[in-house]
Amino acid sequence: MQNTKLLLTSFTFVGLLALAGCSFPGVYKIDIQQGNVVTQDMIDQLRPGMTRRQVRFIMGNPLLTDTFHADRWDYLYSIQPGGGERQQERVSVIFNGNDQLVSLSGDFMPGVSRDEALLGKDNDTNVTAPAQEGEKQKSEVPAKPGSLLDRIQKDVDGVETVPVPTPQPLDTSPQ
Repeated sequence: MQNTKLLLTSFTFVGLLALAGCSFPGVYKIDIQQGNVVTQDMIDQLRPGMTRRQVRFIMGNPLLTDTFHADRWDYLYSIQPGGGERQQERVSVIFNGNDQLVSLSGDFMPGVSRDEALLGKDNDTNVTAPAQEGEKQKSEVPAKPGSLLDRIQKDVDGVETVPVPTPQPLDTSPQ
């Protein structure tokens, strides 16, 4: 009776340890990716009137082709970062009877960056022209004499260049 009690207690303890090890914090969990990776650049390349072959070249093979809706291709992508919440993106491409691209629906839209749409920013980017040659550039401030920067600059200026020796060709004459 005593041995049975000890055996049951030890099995219970080992079982609890094994169960606790499954959800132990700090255990690495992999990211799970499934489906077609679709980027905003791919969506921006799509134009109305493109053929199925052109769309397949840009987007890749669709994940779903419905037999009841042969004119619609669905691209799905989901990622679940290591134990986190699953995120899913979907894009549907619709063709007409002439196998030409008619419409696009889903999480991506042409010309709209998802980051900018979330943040509410415009697509306007300010590009400044480079400074003209006639304009003065900011001059560098010389290093103080005796400072570390001054010593490094003197070491760099005092380096002698050494030519790299070129190897002589092998003698290929038979002896």
